[in-house]
Amino acid sequence: MSTNTEPKRDVRLPNFIEALLPIATMMALMLYGFVGKSAYQDAHIPLICSIVVACLVGRACGHTFQDMLDGMLKRLSASMEAILILCTVGLLVASFIMSGTIPAVIYYGLDLLTPRLFLPAGCLMCAIVGLACGSSWTATATIGIAFLGIGAGLGINPAITAGMIISGAYVGDKFSPLSDTTNLAAAVSETGLFDHVSAMVSTTLPTFIIALILYTILGLRIDTAGYDPHSALQLQNALAGSFHLSPFLMIPIVVVIAACMLRVPGLVGIMVSVFTGILFAVFTQGYHNLGDIFHALHYGLEFHTGNEIADQLLSRGGMDHQMWTINLILLALAYGGALERCGCINTLFGGLKKRLNSVGGLVAATLITSVFCDATMCDQFLGIGVPAPLYADKYDELGLSRNMLSRSLEDAGTLWAVMFPWTGCGAYQYGVLGVHPFVYFPYAFLNLLNPIYACITACLGRNIFWADGSYTTLFGHTKRGKVAAAPEEAHKIAMANLERRRREGKAPIPEEKPV
Repeated sequence: MSTNTEPKRDVRLPNFIEALLPIATMMALMLYGFVGKSAYQDAHIPLICSIVVACLVGRACGHTFQDMLDGMLKRLSASMEAILILCTVGLLVASFIMSGTIPAVIYYGLDLLTPRLFLPAGCLMCAIVGLACGSSWTATATIGIAFLGIGAGLGINPAITAGMIISGAYVGDKFSPLSDTTNLAAAVSETGLFDHVSAMVSTTLPTFIIALILYTILGLRIDTAGYDPHSALQLQNALAGSFHLSPFLMIPIVVVIAACMLRVPGLVGIMVSVFTGILFAVFTQGYHNLGDIFHALHYGLEFHTGNEIADQLLSRGGMDHQMWTINLILLALAYGGALERCGCINTLFGGLKKRLNSVGGLVAATLITSVFCDATMCDQFLGIGVPAPLYADKYDELGLSRNMLSRSLEDAGTLWAVMFPWTGCGAYQYGVLGVHPFVYFPYAFLNLLNPIYACITACLGRNIFWADGSYTTLFGHTKRGKVAAAPEEAHKIAMANLERRRREGKAPIPEEKPV
């Protein structure tokens, strides 16, 4: 009887050189594409090549191909909910454009612009658009371009304007349950989508407020003599000419926020929001043909308003438009699974991991590893997906919740990927905004400060989410809360470790509410 089972081999960890080979392959191919200005500048094929190299390293270390495939499939299986959510995100963006919700957000938001408040108001507007669309790339490529023109009219340094746009777009992206990185971070950490979004508020909201204060201070020093609101007015006129706009159209956004606050399961919350958007499209914008609605949901929309920025903003959405991102995430997760299974990650970071015995040290290591993956693997998905399996059990060992892991992954993996010109994010934003990442880096206050804030507060024993749902505030008070989702076995281990650490005085005990 024939069998497909490969003979059993002795398995070992790769040495340092072997462990670096898949990463070096990925980095070399990405640098060739983005820095060498090749005709091909995506991460997909470099990822496939790097997966092949990782499998060869695994084979040299004694793993069978089936071992390597199992490692990749395990990582993919843990993230399938995020993939399904990303399919529905395309539906949501299309429904929010059809309903007039996204156009209304931009139309009324542009009224906030005044010369003195251009920087903070622009940052806030980019955040709102990023939140509504679930995409920092969409926010920068649409409303961000408009703000660059307005900023130039005000005589503002383009580096400051670009940094403001990046800060706003990425805070909106991080807060949005529609974002691909938000869904990926929750998936690889095996926690709930809205548990993750709630945890991110604890670091992103304070640094966003700090960024707005800094932009306000910079804005007050601007000479307003050359202010020309013409670009913003043209965009408003184009939106008003294509949609029946009213503040009433903000209700679908309220539904998304309510789903976050109520911690509705991700797929359920997004689909409820999609149906809300469709209802508004039918009753406020005159979409009565079911075939047209289905076409828009599947393939996206295309507008010709006569305003280039409005057309770029509105001609998007649809399930098909998510496939580039979904393909990249599938390959990135497979790559992370291959690196994990062949032992490359253990060789490179295992020694560091063994020495991590404090919450602050663990958070700092997670942040540094994410930035390392951003810089060397050239993609934010890898900055999130690769460190997750490396540190997940360590978070359980210290009695932390899984949304503490997901928050830490995004604090650095998402926000610092745009700081390097050879990453997908950095190259894209450089192309859209025309400002080099190294130039806008000092003014992207949110991206710059967020991981620093997260690291400092964790090292001080503050701003920490524990496995039993309790939360240690910025002021050192530990309060009871809702338990974040986690794998059942991992949650049991984390709870046992948390109780042990509390007995040893290494973790705070929640304060009892007065009767």
